[in-house]
Amino acid sequence: MKSTDARKLDAEALTELRKRVVSRVQEGEIPHVVARVFGITHQAVYGWLALYRSGGWHKLDAKKRGGRPSKLDGKALRWIYQTVTMKNPKQLKFEFALWTCSMVATVIEERFKVRLSRWSVMRLLRQLGLSPQRPMWRAYQQDPVAVERWVSKEYPQIQALAKKRKADIYFGDEAGVRSDHHAGTTWGIRGKTPVVSSTGARFGMNLISAVSPRGQMRFMVVKGRVGARETIQFIRRLIDGQKREIFLILDNHPAHKAKAVQRLIETLKGRLQLFFLPPYSPERNPDEYVWNDLKYHVGRSGVTGPDRLRSIVLRRLRHLSKSPKKVQGFFSTPYTAYAA
Repeated sequence: MKSTDARKLDAEALTELRKRVVSRVQEGEIPHVVARVFGITHQAVYGWLALYRSGGWHKLDAKKRGGRPSKLDGKALRWIYQTVTMKNPKQLKFEFALWTCSMVATVIEERFKVRLSRWSVMRLLRQLGLSPQRPMWRAYQQDPVAVERWVSKEYPQIQALAKKRKADIYFGDEAGVRSDHHAGTTWGIRGKTPVVSSTGARFGMNLISAVSPRGQMRFMVVKGRVGARETIQFIRRLIDGQKREIFLILDNHPAHKAKAVQRLIETLKGRLQLFFLPPYSPERNPDEYVWNDLKYHVGRSGVTGPDRLRSIVLRRLRHLSKSPKKVQGFFSTPYTAYAA
């Protein structure tokens, strides 16, 4: 796009340009994209954001000069935006992987010697077009090509086969919950779910569950680790009382592909078939949202001991198993709608 030399615009046109640019950023558009669209520099975008922050819309009036300068200029705002949207807090030696207002306030004070309250930081981040969101955890080993093939080709074939054979599709997974789990949000680009890399390590109270697009849910609490024996036990429970064939979709955990599990499938004589998601693609498994829901409630509850943790977990799982509309909602996210 042809560049715009703001210095050659008259005051009225420049004022209007400034307001449009600031509005677009505050609506959640990425600053460098806004700069490209309007044909201006990144420095201009952040400079005008700093003007707005120092006194509101009237500070963008090109006819007015002077006034008290902002504590944080355009360069500072650019650094803050890039730090929050492009860096993990652990890279800056924080122990928590999600950005909070207090953590942003800390890095601002350390970098620019400017102390801001929590509310000031919140206002600043919103002025930069950011919003608090729940992050999606994604393994860096994920193969995007394999995921696209699964969504566009492999799963539709499974759906077609299930329809032909009148089978029920279930997505299954195992997870662990712990009493010190943190439930919360992190700041990121509005409209774009933050992605935080994680090893995916799990420990504590272990469980297995499976959900279907029809809103059905089954679960089982496991003592100790989840291995092939526990997977077999869950499969037996899943097919118990079922009149229709079941297509069970799991991740690539070794326990799911164990020889003992394969022998069980053979003995079931077509009552259940196993299929596997692409490696490192938990966000494509609707059952992951069971654990998101569960861990959120555990993280918000007062866990005082093992019995209390077990009570909270079972109560929430039983609630979900009796809430088909809630379970169906796990199939309506941007990453799982393909499976509905």
